[in-house]
Amino acid sequence: MRINFLSAIFLVCLCLNAGAQNSEMDDSNIGIKPNNAINGSLFDRDRAEEKSLKSINIEAGIVISPPPGRLAIVADGNSPDPDDLGGTAVSLALLRAVGLTDRLVHYSHSCDLVRGARISARAERERHYLMQVACDVTARRWGGYDSLVFFDALWQQEETVNDLAKAINASSAENPLWIIEAGEPDIIALALEVADNDKSQFVKVITHHPANDNAGDFYTWKQLLDFGVEEVRIPDQNTNLKVDLAQWDWAKNHADPRIQWVWMLGKIAEVDDVVKFQKDKWDCSDAGMVLYWITGATNGGLKSGTVEDVKDILLNHIEANPMAGQTLN
Repeated sequence: MRINFLSAIFLVCLCLNAGAQNSEMDDSNIGIKPNNAINGSLFDRDRAEEKSLKSINIEAGIVISPPPGRLAIVADGNSPDPDDLGGTAVSLALLRAVGLTDRLVHYSHSCDLVRGARISARAERERHYLMQVACDVTARRWGGYDSLVFFDALWQQEETVNDLAKAINASSAENPLWIIEAGEPDIIALALEVADNDKSQFVKVITHHPANDNAGDFYTWKQLLDFGVEEVRIPDQNTNLKVDLAQWDWAKNHADPRIQWVWMLGKIAEVDDVVKFQKDKWDCSDAGMVLYWITGATNGGLKSGTVEDVKDILLNHIEANPMAGQTLN
């Protein structure tokens, strides 16, 4: 089934409407109300029997072997580059597909704390709404995130920092916290400032691009490392995951709306009118860090995952867990 572009226009309208309904505005402050109880999904989760990680390993040819500990993701999306829309959708879908949603203990977006000149205040506000919808709707449609709050790091800065600090304080040698740096380092550093000093040694920060490391408005990458966290650096994920749009036709044309939804968010980024470098590209590069983590991280994880890897994992889940009444060809 093919999606026409009117669907993408509808998504934009949905996002702006969601922003109007879920935000509080006055002349001096804008704040998103967190959705801390995302309930329900488009498929019958009680009826569907999840396949084991062993089955995924055999059928997709990919070893799913996450390291001990929990996962946190700090993304931007409110900065000029809109790639976090596709990256968010793919990251959440991947974790659901391999049965690891309970390991994700923090997700925040819009972590660019100072707006740059390349994006207007109005365009940035749209990005906040788009990112919140990317989180909330992907979580509801794919399922498994009922207890997770998706924070807007700029509009809910105090809540975001305290939530991440709480996850840091729960860390130990046996239960470390892996933080995916999918945006600027400031929120991570602010959380480390709040957290207990002796917990930083149990924090591992995964990064793939100096553009994130060096974009902090208040902290440098060196200052982040000075807290005593472990740097986990992998190659630039844009190499294999920022690809020609046609490489995602399998998702655009798929019969399942969960897959179509993921494609649509990447398409929204592709038609963005703030930057030009996403034209004709479907970009989920930050999700490469999630792919690395679920396949082993420092113990043999995929350092250069591909769209084909993402496709195999997501379609394996969709085929094993069709929506109620759905027959996939």
